[in-house]
Amino acid sequence: MFASLPYESVVAGVLILLVGFLIHFGAQGVSVLNWDLGTRLGFQEADMPAEYKVYEHAIAVADVLVGWVYGLAGFGLILGAAWAYKLAWIPGSILVYHALSFWMWTGNARRAGVVLSTGKTPFRVTWFVLNLVTGLLALHVAWNGT
Repeated sequence: MFASLPYESVVAGVLILLVGFLIHFGAQGVSVLNWDLGTRLGFQEADMPAEYKVYEHAIAVADVLVGWVYGLAGFGLILGAAWAYKLAWIPGSILVYHALSFWMWTGNARRAGVVLSTGKTPFRVTWFVLNLVTGLLALHVAWNGT
């Protein structure tokens, strides 16, 4: 791949904790427990069509089911634990998947005439890049650390 960056495992750990654990696990956990509260806090779209809500709720449940692994991997990478490099494959792969599927999902929704705030350009690009960079860095660390 490319040359290692200074403290890349710590940077990857912090990003995994912020993007994966805090947002994907934490925010989605609030939404699974109380969808209305998640909507009021801005974790979910208020004007989401009903057929989209079914999909978004399923994604929230999936994020909560796997999100605890992000916390373990993130803290482990910050501490430099050998097992965390193997565990980093999971959030790395899922975050790359999240980035690509989010980009396609919002693009398809826009083409169908449904433009939610998450599908608008500043948020869409930022969320895509944040997930993609975090995922690729986690994969890079996992690849070089195992």
